[in-house]
Amino acid sequence: MIVTIARVTDPDRFLEVFETTGAQKRREHGCRGARAYFDPDDAHRVWSVFDWDAKDYDTFLADPEIPAIARELGIQTPPVHAIAATELDA
Repeated sequence: MIVTIARVTDPDRFLEVFETTGAQKRREHGCRGARAYFDPDDAHRVWSVFDWDAKDYDTFLADPEIPAIARELGIQTPPVHAIAATELDA
């Protein structure tokens, strides 16, 4: 799993691109699923959770089309990656 946290300019626009252009590009790079959560105290802060292998995620980040998609998403600064504090089977 990959978890990122980012600030976006327009939450509605973010979802529109996340669900279309972003989803297509993620699938091209092996992403098996994604969810986006808006912070209940700040609608411009979004947590994205991806079912993705780290190797495939790295190839996604290296894709030359990603900067343009990030601009379409309205991401204000590069996303921060959340590191898991622990991992459990159940």
